[in-house]
Amino acid sequence: MTERRKAEHLRICLTEDVQAKKVTTGFEDVHLVHKAVPEFALGDVDTSISFFNKELQAPIIIEAMTGGTPDALRINSNLAEAAEHFGLAMGVGSQRAALETPRLVDTFRVVREKGPSIFLVANLGLPQIVADSGVEAAERAVEMIKADALAIHLNSLQEAMQREGETEFHNSLERIREVASRLSVPVIVKETGAGMTMEDVRLISGTGAKGIDVGGAGGTSWAAVESYREEGLKHRLGVTFWDWGVPTAISVAEAASSTDLKVIASGGLRTGLDVCKAVCLGACAAGLAWPLLKPASGGQLDYALEMLIEELRTSMFLIGAKNVGDLGRRPVVITGKTAEWLRLRGLSPERYARRQQSHD
Repeated sequence: MTERRKAEHLRICLTEDVQAKKVTTGFEDVHLVHKAVPEFALGDVDTSISFFNKELQAPIIIEAMTGGTPDALRINSNLAEAAEHFGLAMGVGSQRAALETPRLVDTFRVVREKGPSIFLVANLGLPQIVADSGVEAAERAVEMIKADALAIHLNSLQEAMQREGETEFHNSLERIREVASRLSVPVIVKETGAGMTMEDVRLISGTGAKGIDVGGAGGTSWAAVESYREEGLKHRLGVTFWDWGVPTAISVAEAASSTDLKVIASGGLRTGLDVCKAVCLGACAAGLAWPLLKPASGGQLDYALEMLIEELRTSMFLIGAKNVGDLGRRPVVITGKTAEWLRLRGLSPERYARRQQSHD
C-alpha cells in the first residue's frame, strides 16, 4: 500500500501541475538592497557554512523527495552524487515504506553509498513517531542510511486529504520529545508545504529538537497531489485546500523571531536569489525539492545546482555580503501582503529595512 502510494506521488509530481495557484511564497515581497560599492570581488564571496558542525559549500539542502519505490533508486542515486560533488546537504523521502518492506531499503541506502561524506537527513512522518514503536522506527531509519540527523515531517494537511490518511496526532510533542532525547543524532521538525507560525515554533523548541524546517506554502501543494489520486469527496477536498498554508517567507520570519534553533527555509524556493532572501530573513539554510526532481530524473542536475549556487553568490555580491554570516546584517525591504501579515502578527518589517550595513 505505502509503496504504491509513493509511486503515485512520484508520477504525479513529475507529470501533473501540482504547484500552488493563488498563494505565493511571499519572496516577491522581499527586496534585497543593492550595494553599489561592494568593496570586494565576486570571487571573494564565500558561500560555505557550518551546518550541525559539518561544512557545506553552500547553505542549500536537497530536500526530501522520494524513496520507497523502485523508480526512486535512480533519482536518489543522482541526487546523492550531485550533493557529494557540490558539498551540499540532502534529505531522503519518508522511509516508512522501507521499514514495512525490506526489499525497498536499497532505494534509500543508495544515498549514503553515492554520498559518503554528505550531511544526510533521515525522514519519518509524525504519525509513525506517534505510534507505539516511534522511537524504534526512528532509530531504524537513521541506521538504515547512516544519517546525520532525523527529520520528523508534519503532514496533517496531506493526511487529511488521503482516503488512507493517518490523522492521529495525539501527544505529538511528547513523542517528538521522546525521540529527540533517545536518538544519537539531532532531530529536525519539518513541515511539508503548509508552513509554520511562531506559536508552532515555540512549542517545538521545547521538545529537544535542534532544527525547524518551515516547509511553507507557495510551492508544491500536497493537497493538489492527493486530489489527483482521489475521487469524489477526497478529490474535492484536495481542490478546496490546494492553496492552504502559511507562505514560506512569512514562516521563516515568524520562526526566526521565535527560536534560537536552526531554521531551514523550504517551500517554493526556485532560485539562488530566493535562497539569499531566506537567509537574510533568518534561515540558516534553504531547501529545494521540486525544481531538482525533473533534472534528477532526466538529466542536467549538475547544471541546475551550479546555477543555483551561482545565483546565490551573485546575490551576495550585489548586496555586499562577503560571507553567509553577513546576510543577517544586510537591510531587507518587505512590502505588500508579507509586510501586512508580519505587522498584524506583531513583527516589524521596519526592523529588517533599517539594519545597518557594515563597510567591509
